[in-house]
Amino acid sequence: MATINFGGVEEHVVTRDEFPLDKARAILQNETIAVIGYGVQGPGQALNLRDNGFHVIIGQRRDSASWSKAEADGWVEGETLFDIEEAAERGTIIANLLSDAGQIAVWPTLKAKLTPGKTLYFSHGFGITFNDQTGIVPPADVDVVLVAPKGSGTSLRRLFVAGGGLNSSFAVYQDATGHAYDKAIALGIGVGSGYLFETDFKREVYSDLTGERGVLMGALAGIIEAQYQVLRQRGHSPSEAFNETVEELTQSLVPLVGENGMDWMFSNCSVTAQRGALDWKGRFREATLPVLNELYDSVASGAEAARTIQRGSTPGYRQELEAELKEVRDSELWQTGATVRELRSKATEKVEELSAP
Repeated sequence: MATINFGGVEEHVVTRDEFPLDKARAILQNETIAVIGYGVQGPGQALNLRDNGFHVIIGQRRDSASWSKAEADGWVEGETLFDIEEAAERGTIIANLLSDAGQIAVWPTLKAKLTPGKTLYFSHGFGITFNDQTGIVPPADVDVVLVAPKGSGTSLRRLFVAGGGLNSSFAVYQDATGHAYDKAIALGIGVGSGYLFETDFKREVYSDLTGERGVLMGALAGIIEAQYQVLRQRGHSPSEAFNETVEELTQSLVPLVGENGMDWMFSNCSVTAQRGALDWKGRFREATLPVLNELYDSVASGAEAARTIQRGSTPGYRQELEAELKEVRDSELWQTGATVRELRSKATEKVEELSAP
């Protein structure tokens, strides 16, 4: 492992330099990786593993949209594409990439196929960490590992195809064979990770659930709605409110912060913007700290897991979810966004047309 300094704290990080792809292939050369589920993470991880030279098969419910998607991606029924039970039977590494609700439903089937010496692989610590609610308790004679890419399966695949890699967390929950650690890292390299950061199942799911509900999605959506509402109530047009709230954030500022950091952003904006941001960021931090602490406590107590499981298993939940998403989609804010994106696309096409030889 490499030792890297993160803001004054040294951490051990696995890189491709000391753990190259050839080493990962050697460790897993006799393994059959059965990717169970071809929805969010499944396609990206399975395709990257296949392209990296690992033996991969897919387990998916027949006659589903995901089954058809797997076929379109080149997985062949009876050769590399099977129903879930048969794939789990054939696999020596069972990569459980179903949704959290799906993992609960399918667990009895997978557990029956976990013969001694097999490996159970996750990309989320939910099922294991909250096993008092999920019932997912692996047999003692199998390895249990985790690799959690820090982004969607789509991003993982896109970066892989472009020659890059998405950072991932990895963890070992149970080492029955004495080789779980090496297998976890090899899988992390195989799925296309850029760097691998060690964690444990509990820390992974606590940080993940907090992030999703906080800055990454919940808090971001909430503060966008709030600022848009304030600007509209104060007489600004929908396009102006959207541009100052979303368009500049997503198309200019966030990409630059990702490339260069917030300190660089503060140093490379107008004095007016710089002074205002520095003066107000503390107010926002202090206002949101209590909410984020409440959120973390809710995650750690298992309340968020319980709500997720309860809502996800409620009959008609999909219809309820679609109604909630439709409300967001049909709001003035995001209808304005759709129009702005369309104009942006047309502007890009025009520039490309003018710059063509």
